[in-house]
Amino acid sequence: MDELKLYTYIAVFGSFALYFAIAWWARAGSTSDFYVAGGDITPLQNGMAIGADWMSAASFISMAGLIAFLGYGGSVFLMGWTGGYVLLAMLLAPYMRKHGKFTVPEFISDRYYSKTARIVAVICLIIASLTYIIGQMKGVGVAFSRFLEVDYGLGLGIGMAVVWVYAVLGGMKGITYTQIAQYCVLIFAYTIPAVFISLQLTGNPIPQLGLGSTLADGSGVYLLDKLDMVVTDLGFKEYTTDNMGGTLNMFAYTMSLMIGTAGLPHVIMRFFTVPSVQAARSSAGYALVFIALLYTVAPAVGAMARLNLMNTIEPAAGQNLEYEARPQWFKDWETTGLLKFEDKNGDGKITYVADAEKNEMVKVDRDIMVLANPAIANLPNWVIALVAAGGLAAALSTAAGLLLAISSSISHDLMKGVLTPDLSDKNELLAGRIVMTIAILISGYLGLHPPGFAAGTVALAFGLAASSIFPALMMGIFAKKMSGTAAVWGMCSGIGVTMLYVFQHKGIMFIPGTSFLGDMGPDWFFGISPNAFGAVGALVNFAVAFIVLRFTGPAPAHIQDMVDNFRSPYGKIEASHDH
Repeated sequence: MDELKLYTYIAVFGSFALYFAIAWWARAGSTSDFYVAGGDITPLQNGMAIGADWMSAASFISMAGLIAFLGYGGSVFLMGWTGGYVLLAMLLAPYMRKHGKFTVPEFISDRYYSKTARIVAVICLIIASLTYIIGQMKGVGVAFSRFLEVDYGLGLGIGMAVVWVYAVLGGMKGITYTQIAQYCVLIFAYTIPAVFISLQLTGNPIPQLGLGSTLADGSGVYLLDKLDMVVTDLGFKEYTTDNMGGTLNMFAYTMSLMIGTAGLPHVIMRFFTVPSVQAARSSAGYALVFIALLYTVAPAVGAMARLNLMNTIEPAAGQNLEYEARPQWFKDWETTGLLKFEDKNGDGKITYVADAEKNEMVKVDRDIMVLANPAIANLPNWVIALVAAGGLAAALSTAAGLLLAISSSISHDLMKGVLTPDLSDKNELLAGRIVMTIAILISGYLGLHPPGFAAGTVALAFGLAASSIFPALMMGIFAKKMSGTAAVWGMCSGIGVTMLYVFQHKGIMFIPGTSFLGDMGPDWFFGISPNAFGAVGALVNFAVAFIVLRFTGPAPAHIQDMVDNFRSPYGKIEASHDH
């Protein structure tokens, strides 16, 4: 066995052993443990767990890859995801924590005094969460297939089994402590290679500063200027100015990611695991610091990966790399099918240009950039192994959080809350575990046929959450007269319009060949792409809700009093975690 493989096995299976041990130690014994970890997690612990829950395969594996190829246009992911977190911390989390229930649909049911609202919220939550999990499963499959040198499908299967063990066994309690360990793994795995590569290219050990520094070769050229020159020489768009489909689309995309973030149930659920409203605010502050450690490094990782890739394939101006002399990392990624070369002109050299007819790099999957980055830069084998463990930690931590959100919405909200109110604690716990198992199988199947790269798929999930759940929560907190009927109409309209637009472009439930654009061109609505359409869906949701409210009348007085209570900084938390 070669050295890299040995290090990779030690890093990956060592981290898995740690997760399993934690899940066994913190296994859930009650529904309160299973859903909210008993409600006594400290703000610092919760901040780290939120960081891991939040920084998914899309953040770790895919985001820097997108920035590497989209340049400035990729900044929508940075602005949207971090900005949305501020919205969530300021506008939603403290109020929902004060109301004191387990889940998002339960809050919506209480606030809108309606089982129908609860059921609609459950459906919206499952659609958004399942779409999100597809992105995590793609990340798991990519990482496993490369580092364990197995088929993508088998890699996905191994990942599903690992999540099943610690998510089903531990519930929120096991997941919380596992996510703290996963955060430590993923942040070291992300920043250590970035420090090495920044030192290599610019002589500056801080990647955030290295991005704006001059190159270490003594030329006095800034790294970003050099990258602009390299990519424009090959016909690609300029790295530092290329935007994504126009200014309006960039704005809509950022807004969709931002409000989608604030409406994501698996992140909101984390705020129910702390003992007080003050602790919820503190854990949001800690989480922002932990998230910033990765998000401020991502632009540097993306730019440096793109420069290293270009310099590998074209070591000097006009000199292309001989295919036979390609480095080992190139061969390794070719075996996964995520990197493909086709010798179109028969000269045995690799031509990588923007012109599709001349370009011989027929496939460079964006999701490989972070995982391949240390090998492209010739970093030590232990660093490459660490990145493998980090990528898997990021994907598995978010998948577990999402599975818990789906499981609780069905077992707690649908079964206990609507269909069988007299369900015992023990049976509710069993139902939660069975639902989670089924959700893992479904998400694994969808992960085998994902609709695009991980961050793109995740962007769709944010759009669906933005158009349905976020407006309902915002109106529930800040429009105390909003009625249940109006909110239900709003949610159905918002998610309906968004899904229609998405399916029209990407196929019904993302099945190839079922898209139905007809005589309309792509992005026909003011040039807004389907991934950015959640912002439009949210506007539709708000508009429909307020129009229906005018015809149906305001919420009853006792509901308006309840809203006043959870908006007030004084008074007790309304419902405890004891069931």
